Amino acid sequence: MGNCLPVASKVYVNNQVLVPARVVKCLGIKDVDYVDVVIKYGGEVIELRGVKLLRSVKGGASRQFTIPRDIRERFGIQAFDTVEIISIRPSAPLKLTG
Repeated sequence: MGNCLPVASKVYVNNQVLVPARVVKCLGIKDVDYVDVVIKYGGEVIELRGVKLLRSVKGGASRQFTIPRDIRERFGIQAFDTVEIISIRPSAPLKLTG
């Protein structure tokens, strides 16, 4: 793993954040489905656990993840804001009990 983070990324209108291809390749997470992500927004450090990495372009290496609604509402994150991706590491999907 090289020195590929932190990186700034815009929040898209669909509440997704792009993880650039160079970061995906550097971290070796191209084939990973779920990750734990730490982002920074407005001076706050926010940890997202078990988020799904989505493929943004067929055959491309870049990936996207969605910031959950409760996190967006709690911290006031809106479309076109910029977040800083501090860390990304593989994780297992969150299991819901009920």
